[in-house]
Amino acid sequence: MSKEKILFTSESVSEGHPDKVCDQISDAILDACLAQDPESHVACECFTTTDLLVIGGEITTKAKVDYEAVARRVILDIGYDKDEYGFNGKNCKIINVIKTQSPDINQGVVRATEDEQGAGDQGIMFGYACTETENYMPLAITMAHKLVRYATNLRKAGEFKGARPDMKSQVTIDYTSGKPHIDTVLMSIQHDEDINMDEFKSFVTEKIMKVVVKSFGFDDDFRVLINPTGKFVIGGPAGDTGLTGRKIIVDTYGGSGRHGGGAFSGKDPSKVDRSAAYAARYVAKNLVAAGVADRAEVQLSYAIGVAEPTSIAVDTFGTEKYSQEKILEVVHKVFDLRPARIIKKFSMKKPVYKYEDLAKYGHFGRPDIDCPWEYLDKVEEIKELLK
Repeated sequence: MSKEKILFTSESVSEGHPDKVCDQISDAILDACLAQDPESHVACECFTTTDLLVIGGEITTKAKVDYEAVARRVILDIGYDKDEYGFNGKNCKIINVIKTQSPDINQGVVRATEDEQGAGDQGIMFGYACTETENYMPLAITMAHKLVRYATNLRKAGEFKGARPDMKSQVTIDYTSGKPHIDTVLMSIQHDEDINMDEFKSFVTEKIMKVVVKSFGFDDDFRVLINPTGKFVIGGPAGDTGLTGRKIIVDTYGGSGRHGGGAFSGKDPSKVDRSAAYAARYVAKNLVAAGVADRAEVQLSYAIGVAEPTSIAVDTFGTEKYSQEKILEVVHKVFDLRPARIIKKFSMKKPVYKYEDLAKYGHFGRPDIDCPWEYLDKVEEIKELLK
């Protein structure tokens, strides 16, 4: 009897995926508001379908932002610039139904002193880190992101002929032997009507899949799946409706670890869905980098209007080198997880990064973006406390 393989799979999507189009527009609007008014309160949601974008949500800001102009710029940057795509940033219809934030929420967030600032909502957030990659991210999601990012870069450079903006990737890793081996790589890539499919698939296999997999130090003996339906011409918002916040697993750890359910894009940092999830990743990454465990998952919970977390939990999946009590003691001593302190620590109101850039290819393990929650500046302090 053959032995069953131990497999794990993660997926990613390109910036042209309809949900990601919405995420990027929501975050570009947030960027535009914060650039003029760092105290902006933003909860921006987008919906898109064939030749239509709806922008909604609650925004309270002193900034003067042309939301429609921001949206059209994002859509065109992605590459939706032809009528034949069924969604063209030059002329698609845009409906704006944004209103101001509820004063009931605002009174819980804005307090007399900064450190008393309450969480913008209740909820649970998770952060995760492991030793599988140099960025302390799970291997499957890291590889899946790189596949669609690399393919998109080739498309934008004019080297990937016939490709359109909407793409998906999926990587299955075999852990049966105890060491990871790439089992299957799947890519679904939107394309022009008149392409030579054999040449298209050969390019994807040789110039994208094998290049990316080898960049991680693996052999190219994996199973290949490309556009399994046989045809993928109608894509993007014309193929599927898009919504902000519908790719929360792509945005985080690809299914490794748990998720609290809250999305990131379009939310200013007073929303702990975003700021506390970034903080949880920061805690987990520093713990793993300090040698506390090979895997760490940090859960935070908050109550609306309350500054201190209602709970902090750490799961190390049996890989810990210290007791759970000691690990929690270190976390409480090293990390200040009040919303105002998180926002200040990560410069979230005046970021050097763009939230729009984070809305594609993941919010964590991004060496191309200067993300303060990826810094390993607490490692030595943790090590000292563990002596």
